[in-house]
Amino acid sequence: MNKAKVFPVILACILLSCGNKGAGDPLAVTNNQSGTTPGFNADSAYAYIEKQVNFGPRVPNTKEHQLCGDYLISELKRFAAEVYVQEMTLAAYNGAKLPCRNIIGSYNPDKKKRILLFAHWDTRPYADQEADPAKRHTPIDGADDGASGVGVLLEIARQFSLQAPEAGVDIIFFDAEDYGVPEFEKAVNYTPNSWCLGSQFWAKNPHKPGYRAEYGILFDMVGARHASFYKEHTSMRYAARIVEKVWSAARDLGYGKFFINANGGGVLDDHQFVIEGRGIPSIDIINYDMENAHGFADYWHTHKDTMDNIDKETLKGVGQTVLEVIYKEQAL
Repeated sequence: MNKAKVFPVILACILLSCGNKGAGDPLAVTNNQSGTTPGFNADSAYAYIEKQVNFGPRVPNTKEHQLCGDYLISELKRFAAEVYVQEMTLAAYNGAKLPCRNIIGSYNPDKKKRILLFAHWDTRPYADQEADPAKRHTPIDGADDGASGVGVLLEIARQFSLQAPEAGVDIIFFDAEDYGVPEFEKAVNYTPNSWCLGSQFWAKNPHKPGYRAEYGILFDMVGARHASFYKEHTSMRYAARIVEKVWSAARDLGYGKFFINANGGGVLDDHQFVIEGRGIPSIDIINYDMENAHGFADYWHTHKDTMDNIDKETLKGVGQTVLEVIYKEQAL
């Protein structure tokens, strides 16, 4: 199973036996969110996702990648962030040189207490999960795997520009997360460190020397219809308190049907390198599909990862939950 995003099938029986607490009408969030928390606009987030997809696949060394990166920088600036751009050349598993950018937007940069929110903005250069071998060597749209997390974070950034949270918040769009060894070369070249190249670079070279945050939240594949966000293994191992904070907020807001109150499998993702490299306890909000052996939706790493899969109700559930968590944080 490539990308090292592995949800062990053996856990399926455990997951099936666990209850889904707090499911309810997602519109109830309008009444239940705290008075200081702004409303997350799912239409806006959807538009940001669509804008990215319209550039085409965002694969390093392409014009589409360059243009989308420029767009993300301009949007963070438009939303009043203090913007940092890390430009670097990274080495792919096959020796290819990848000109990449980690794009960072900081809010309340003078605040000592900081929360880190992050997602990857690049897309998979190979549709290596396609049934047809002839289609496996071409890049994907990455509407969910890539664009959905970024779209949610852009809407969160827009809300920050309208009503600043008390704590400091840093938003990072990591590059080259999805350039790992493809399935068709796995037997020869596989290495887990071929994934998450942008976050590996940042962990060793943060945008501010000695950067620290209270905790981090990763958004990966957060836009699917009927998404199920289980408590991911690495998140629970290193940041169980943060998992409970987020999942509890979701239940209180009426989004328990998305944030499942049960443990899921483990996944090698950007949060692992943030944890290992910076010592920041971080969690991964990631969709788990127990119907598939690889743990992901049918369209994962195929040409079916398009806007057709993106659902505004799911975007609302994720975005509103995280906004509620952030706006309850007190400044230091």
